[in-house]
Amino acid sequence: MAANETIAAFLDGLASSAPTPGGGGAAAISGAMGAALVSMVCNLTIGKKKYVEVEAELKEVLAKSEGLRATLTGMIADDVEAFDAVMGAYGLPKDTDAQKAERAERIQAALKTATDVPLACCKVCREVIDLAEIAAEKGNLNVVSDAGVAVLSAYAGLRSAALNVYVNAKGLDDRAFAEERLKTLEGLLGEAGALNEKVYGIVKGKVS
Repeated sequence: MAANETIAAFLDGLASSAPTPGGGGAAAISGAMGAALVSMVCNLTIGKKKYVEVEAELKEVLAKSEGLRATLTGMIADDVEAFDAVMGAYGLPKDTDAQKAERAERIQAALKTATDVPLACCKVCREVIDLAEIAAEKGNLNVVSDAGVAVLSAYAGLRSAALNVYVNAKGLDDRAFAEERLKTLEGLLGEAGALNEKVYGIVKGKVS
């Protein structure tokens, strides 16, 4: 859906009063931009005589970054679908006890999906950060600043998606499910935070 929109149309959608696309889609796009910039650094390094020793590795990085870019772009629609499911569940009738029970069950099921979707985005953004580190360390020095923007974009995507994990996990009755997801999220954030600073430092050291 939104993956085929122009940038202007997507931003207009974000700015509108419509609930989607929203922060979840923006998080996915941030991660996808990070992946695209990793690809850019690879494409401008591969084939250069000066970087022949790292060409094979960066070809592998390029294949991975392009796969992650496609995955993250597809997550825009995943976020919309998850949000719509939650809103649809809350909109179910609750006039009878049976309706109330069904509505509660549907809400909880939808919230579980709405927790897992942004968590998946966080995991993919974390992978982009790893690739950005390689691009920063071994990519063409002339575009190393783009590797820096890549890691910052991916990290922004991860932290942004994390907010949706938090808000949806909060509403879950199944606390074991919620706590397991939150534990995974905290691990991702802890690792990514340190690596983000490391890669930014590498890039700053090369450009300044």
